[in-house]
This record gives sequence, structure tokens and C-alpha cells, in this order.
Amino acid sequence: MIEIEYRQTSGNDQQWRDLEKSWQKIQKRFPEANFLQSPAWGKMNSIIGHKVMVDGSDFNQDDEETGSSTKQRGDYWCLMIVKNAKRGRYLEVPGGPLLDWQDQAAVQASFARLRALAKREGCVFIRLRPQLRRGVEQGSLLAAHGASPAPMHLHAEHTVILDLSKSADDLLAAMRRQTRYEVRRAAKLGIKVERSNTEAIFREFHQVQVTTAARQHFVPPDLKTLLAEREAFGDQAQIYVAKTAEGEPIAYGLILIDGAEAEYFEAASTDLNRKLPGSYALLWQVIQDLQQQKLKRFNLWGIAPAGQKNHRYAGVTTFKTGFGGEIVEFVPAQDIVIKRGRYLINLLIETVRKKRRHLG
Repeated sequence: MIEIEYRQTSGNDQQWRDLEKSWQKIQKRFPEANFLQSPAWGKMNSIIGHKVMVDGSDFNQDDEETGSSTKQRGDYWCLMIVKNAKRGRYLEVPGGPLLDWQDQAAVQASFARLRALAKREGCVFIRLRPQLRRGVEQGSLLAAHGASPAPMHLHAEHTVILDLSKSADDLLAAMRRQTRYEVRRAAKLGIKVERSNTEAIFREFHQVQVTTAARQHFVPPDLKTLLAEREAFGDQAQIYVAKTAEGEPIAYGLILIDGAEAEYFEAASTDLNRKLPGSYALLWQVIQDLQQQKLKRFNLWGIAPAGQKNHRYAGVTTFKTGFGGEIVEFVPAQDIVIKRGRYLINLLIETVRKKRRHLG
């Protein structure tokens, strides 16, 4: 196991390079893997002050030794983040662990390892959301190992994923008719889309997102987190901005890239976006850029489940699903209780918060 400590004046550069090399091999064997288990996501969390650990079957084994880029027996990867909250310390496993879920011995060993680490770190509970499609079988599997649905979500559980291997014409054809119209209207209006990775654009994005959040009633990330994402992901974190022909900003989007997948991770807009198709122009430009970079899929990151009009993503669901793609539902966040008495207090607090904030 590796404990991640990020230092700008680094004495651990080699550790990061070794970790990234191992991650690239894991991505080949687990195609469902995305940035949530990546060293970059670990680095971001380390920058903002969280303790981060990575556990894996072998961090130094060469590809020649494994003989294959396909999943091997015993392959395992788990990035864990220790979170300190007033309601209790917990161990977060976003998008993981990555393992062969059909191998019961491997699953049992993984969960035993998680419990041991959570106890060592003084955690009240473990919260994980694996990259498993939702189904009765998956729910039963997790329950058999002591997990139960968490009162709060952990990252996007319902989303739309676009297959970027399709041609631009096929992607356009798969769009909802109104979406296709807005994409074409944006071009006729002369809306231009730019992208940048400067600190200045991240600060500008934050200011606009604070205003957007007040208007649309959501909690935005703080500036420290946004700048940490920029630092950790480097040029794989880009802010796109859609502007009028005169140069006035309409819509913003933060795109994170790791491996074969890109995320439409954060968004913001000005009042102009209410009457101009800035967001449509922005996403269409992102899609074209990602195709040029040979990425395989684009995760639009968060929609509301069917019928939930008060869900936190209800306001963007029609917009995102209009681009076509596959609607994907992952298993909901799961909790594994370590300290039951403290956990029951957390359960009460989060259940009330979920209802108040429509965080279903």
C-alpha cells in the first residue's frame, strides 16, 4: 500500500511516476475505470488536505511479466481518501475498488482490507461507490459483504455516457431534435468556444459559478478545490468558454480527462445562456475536441433518475440527455459501518440533510 503525500517541492516525484505507471496498466485491465480512482484525483485530495492511500496487487510489475492487458486473477486497485467531518471521520472509496467482482475470494479480501484500514484510521464508516452497473445481483453482492445503501450520494450515480468512437454525423443524428437545432443555431449566431488552463480562467470560472449556484440553488466547489484540480490534472483539466460573436461569455464548462474517459465535471453560465445556445455550442465543441484526442467516451456527469423532479440534477437532465448517448445507472453509494453508535448519529444527520436539499 502507498500513502500519498503531495509536496510541491517534491521529494516524492518518483513515487508519483511509479503510481501513474501502475495506474496506466490498471486502466487497460479495467476499462470501466475513470478519474475517481486515478492518481490525479488522489493528488487533488492530498493538496486540499486529505490523507490518501492506494492499495494494489502489484505496483512494480512490468507488462512483460503479466503478459496481457486483460484482467488477471488477483488484479486489484483501490484509492481511498480519509475524510474528516464533524459527524465522524470516514474512509471514502470513489469509483472503486477495481477488482474482479465475480471472484468472491477477491471481494472478501478487499472488504476485509478496507475494514482494517478504516479501523486503523479511526473511521466511523466506509463509503464506497464502485463502478458497477445497478442491478439486483450487484446489490445482493455488496450486501453479502456487509454494505448497505448510504443516506447520501457519492459522485454521480445516474449519468449519460457518449460513445466517442461514433462519427460526428452519427452523434448528431442520435441527438434529440431540439438539441441538434440548438447546436446548429449556435453556429449561425457566430458563437465561439475557447478553452484554457490558466489560473486566471479557473478564478473567473469560480466567480461565475458562485453566481450560477445562487441562481440555480446548488453548492459549488470552493476556489481551493478548483485550483487543486488544475494543479493535479495539469493540462488534462480545461475550462471551456462559449462566447458571443462580440466576445461576451455565455457558458463555462470544466472538463477533466483521464485515460479513455472525459468528464463534463462542472458548469457555470451567465444570464445570456437563458436566451443563447452557449451550453450547446460548448458541449459540441468539447465532443469534437475529445474525438480528435482519440478518447473513447464522454461522461456528462449527473442526471436525475426518472420521475424525480426535485433531484439536484433535474434542471440539467433534459439538456444532457438531449445529446443522445447511453443512460447509465451505477449502484448507489454504500456504507460499511465500523462504529455503530457514531454511525447512527451520522445517518440521522445525513437523512435530514438529504430531504432538505433534495439530494436524492
